Amino acid sequence: MKAYNPHEIEPRLQLAWEEAGLFCVPENSDAPKKYVLEMFPYPSGDMHMGHASNYTYGDVAARYAKMQGFDVLHPMGWDAFGLPAENAAVKHHSHPALWTYQNIETQRKSFTRMGFSYDWDRKVVACDPEYYRWGQWIFLKFWERGLVERRNSPVNWCPSCATVLANEQVIEGRCWRCDSEVEKRDLTQWYYKITDYAQELLDDLDQLTGWPERVKQQQANWIGRSEGANVDFILCDADGNAPAEPTEDDIITVFTTRADTLFGCSFFLLAPESKLVPQLVAGTEYEQPVMELVEAAKKVTAVQRAQGDHEKHGAFTGRYVVNPINGEKVPVWVADYIVADYGTGAVMAVPCGDTRDFEFARKYDLPIIPIILSEDDPLYPSLKDEQNRVVTEVDWPEAYAAEGTLVQSGPYTGMAGGKHSEGEAAIVAALEEAGRGKRTVEFRLRDWLISRQRYWGNPIPAIHCEACGVVPVPEEDLPVRLPEDIDLAAGETLATHAGFAECTCPVCGKPARRETDTMDTFTCSSWYYMRYTDPHNEHGPFDPAKANAWMPVDQYIGGIEHAILHLLYSRFFTKVLRDLGMLDFDEPFTNLLCQGMVLDAHGEVMSKSKGNVVSPEAIIAEYGADAVRTYTLFLGPPEKEKLWNDDGLPGMYKFLNRLWRQVHDLAGKAGDETLFQQKPSDEAAVAAAKKLVRERHRVVQKVSADIERNNFNTAIAAIMELSNAAGEYLRAFSPDTRAACPDHRALDADVAETLVKLMAPIAPHITDELWREALGREGFLYGEPWPTFDPEQARADEVELAVQICGKLRARIMVAADTPEADVLAAAREAVADAIEGKAVKKEVYVPGRLVNIVAV
Repeated sequence: MKAYNPHEIEPRLQLAWEEAGLFCVPENSDAPKKYVLEMFPYPSGDMHMGHASNYTYGDVAARYAKMQGFDVLHPMGWDAFGLPAENAAVKHHSHPALWTYQNIETQRKSFTRMGFSYDWDRKVVACDPEYYRWGQWIFLKFWERGLVERRNSPVNWCPSCATVLANEQVIEGRCWRCDSEVEKRDLTQWYYKITDYAQELLDDLDQLTGWPERVKQQQANWIGRSEGANVDFILCDADGNAPAEPTEDDIITVFTTRADTLFGCSFFLLAPESKLVPQLVAGTEYEQPVMELVEAAKKVTAVQRAQGDHEKHGAFTGRYVVNPINGEKVPVWVADYIVADYGTGAVMAVPCGDTRDFEFARKYDLPIIPIILSEDDPLYPSLKDEQNRVVTEVDWPEAYAAEGTLVQSGPYTGMAGGKHSEGEAAIVAALEEAGRGKRTVEFRLRDWLISRQRYWGNPIPAIHCEACGVVPVPEEDLPVRLPEDIDLAAGETLATHAGFAECTCPVCGKPARRETDTMDTFTCSSWYYMRYTDPHNEHGPFDPAKANAWMPVDQYIGGIEHAILHLLYSRFFTKVLRDLGMLDFDEPFTNLLCQGMVLDAHGEVMSKSKGNVVSPEAIIAEYGADAVRTYTLFLGPPEKEKLWNDDGLPGMYKFLNRLWRQVHDLAGKAGDETLFQQKPSDEAAVAAAKKLVRERHRVVQKVSADIERNNFNTAIAAIMELSNAAGEYLRAFSPDTRAACPDHRALDADVAETLVKLMAPIAPHITDELWREALGREGFLYGEPWPTFDPEQARADEVELAVQICGKLRARIMVAADTPEADVLAAAREAVADAIEGKAVKKEVYVPGRLVNIVAV
């Protein structure tokens, strides 16, 4: 037997796999299909252990599915557009494409060294024109369906990245990529109308039974469905007079979930970004303080303003609106805790029931009118029958936001107040009858801002013509290619690159300018998994028949940080492409595994920017890829955070060496001669063989279930238990004894093959070598059938039970696995008879297969 040498075995097998095209998926096959996919990476350089863990999870799932008889689609590519490449190019006086493709090659070599079973013939790279051409085609199809809009509005601006961000890319007021504080700016930008699918995106979360609940909850919260009403307030003129017949320009609509509180509206608020604000104060004494507030609000992030936990600032506009429920005039203020992109950007302030309005009213000495109270409130007895306003100020330390009974609310006094309450329903009905309100649903979700002011992205296929307006690039002219001769280091942009920006209008033939914004990189990652099903198609993004045959993705693996970014956008794309007739399913990913972060020794997330990454390359050089794969899988459940510590790697390498020796010995290939040291008793030897048979079936059953549940760490632990049982067996019988007995030879061969197959998805190199070199088989282990098991043989004849007294371990007993509970309890009492003598047994708890707990006092 030769020694285990991963540094000789692994490169040789990786080359053999590639030359044989082992992982290429057949196009026409009757075998069942399974699609296993990890989120494709950004090519920022070599991968670290966080990446290695993620991709190893997927590789185990893919290899296991292949052994289960599936044709497995397991592709890989790169999310290759983006800001880091552009910044690196400027820094190094290079080109983003050069930097990107160099990193892609580095990562691909690392993927190969890890033994990942990717079908490289299906590689997708987002910055390849043959890929981003179809991203532009999809943009045009969205445009045709009315799902593309270009408009001026307040946007999130990252001053460091010098580009706009979608709402989903602002995390607690900071840029998701560089962590800089985000500002608000008014810009004309391109949007995908994801809001058209808000309700379906929310409803279809119920279909995603294979997704983590926390991801679905994050999406539900982000979509943020609220049932309420739009209420129309009438704007008074500068003299405070309400128009007799108001026009659309006189109406300011607010959305509220609590129309029952309208009688408590004592002031009216506009967001600083509201286009009404400059018009209301122009040329008045209020203009300067209001516009100063507007400017100051730009320096406070939208998230901070919406959270409402910072000091609130406001300014009176000098104008009033009429409350439609009671005809009273309320003052219009501008407040920096109101944001323009939720609701209508206008709010009816009810300080008695809203904490932020309460604080604002206290600060600016505005009325706080109690209109909803609990019956134990001291004010309730005096106001319970009051329809007219009696109390306009309260001595409360905070707002009363709970449900209760309406008071001082005209004919609605005495009704129950709250969301979906009697009072709310009655007031909305009255507003609808008067034409001043309407029942509606509002969503927190906003349209997806896809414009980016960068070079290294997918060009938006639109042309600006003075005569024709904004027109789409004809499909036959796609792709709109990025210019390769741009000088980013000199500050050149797409807008200043004449060869790109200057063009001809495809409608009228006159000189025109090309759109110089590029698309958000998430538009590239929102459909790449479909392209994998048909990566070389020159006539469309994919053949619907091929996409529908493979999809949806059976197992998708990636970080939870994409819960309301990539995962939400991908669901949106899937639904639109379905409505275009290209897909016959509703959701892109059936099962989702969100892996936990791999942390460094100090508990910090590994990141190149922090300089704390651990590269698998150095570890592979010492222990081999199989040891790295097995150890990362063994660290803990995939969804949990894991503290990286390579102290356990020598132990895992030792286990692989033991596996190597055991398989050789079971195969009769001169294994470890020291295993059989002395002949045990016949009874012990028979017991060891019997245990090995049971463990062989039990472990196959457990490993199968564990891998299907992504419990890779416990699967490896079970394989180690089978290895331990094999060790006991090998120590009990000499090689000659086993060779002379047909039953032993059959058991040896079965256990050797089982060990190799169980470890094959986890450590593919050593097992493939053992398959041929030790077991004498031909071909590759990849695709060999998974071992079967007999549940009856997996069941233990006897089990060991812990016997506790009041929760403390006092003895252990062995009982037959099918012993009746009464007999088990009797045996337990006998085992601890001395300890419970003279005591009264109050309770006996039997946990089958584990323990008996006797409560005796």
